[in-house]
Amino acid sequence: AVFTALADRTWRGRGKGVLQLERNLSRVLGKDATDAEVRAMSRKVLRSYFRYWLEVFRLPEYDRDRIVGRMRVSGHEKIFENLESGRGVILALPHMGNYEQAGAWLVYQGHPFTTVMERLKPESLFDRFVEFRERLGMEVLAHKGASAFGRMAQRLRDGRPVCLVVDRDLTESGVDVEFF
Repeated sequence: AVFTALADRTWRGRGKGVLQLERNLSRVLGKDATDAEVRAMSRKVLRSYFRYWLEVFRLPEYDRDRIVGRMRVSGHEKIFENLESGRGVILALPHMGNYEQAGAWLVYQGHPFTTVMERLKPESLFDRFVEFRERLGMEVLAHKGASAFGRMAQRLRDGRPVCLVVDRDLTESGVDVEFF
């Protein structure tokens, strides 16, 4: 209830993030950003986003059985075959769903992984996120070019998984694509 109330308060505040969300939704829905359907959808999205954070913060409380037993994953056999044969695997992920929980699932399957994280400000927030994710069994590298790249390459040579969120170009050298 607290997270829903925070989401609704944020939604009513109509800050920059909410306005950008509504511009994005208007494009997806083919409606004006002030349309009632866009507004209602933005409220649902914010509630979903705040629920995501609630679930992320509660994740350390969950044991292996809860995470592995309640998740339904398909297509993972090929990933595990490669890892068990000693070959590293790159998992390309979108900013979608609870990827911390997906990561915990992979760790509980016996495959701790390496990932890269964008530096956050303030630095103390970045450090807290790194510590949080490392407690879940992830190796987190700061996004800083060749150093992170070299360590990821080594993990792959060691037969380990590397998980990368791939829908943002932090290098500013990617290819532009049209959103919807």
